[in-house]
Amino acid sequence: MEQVRVRAAQTLLENTDDTTDTVARRCGFGTAETMRRAFQRVLGIPPASYRERFHAAHPWG
Repeated sequence: MEQVRVRAAQTLLENTDDTTDTVARRCGFGTAETMRRAFQRVLGIPPASYRERFHAAHPWG
């Protein structure tokens, strides 16, 4: 289940400007800290670093 939640969070971090708190709640982590720990376990990087690397640049703004 954790990997499914991480994948959902990856998609939101890549494609939205939602805060990490919002992404964490939307993906079932409850808190940003719980999501951060899951990202570290599954991907080896924190959510902020993931977003920095993979956030889609939107041409409209």
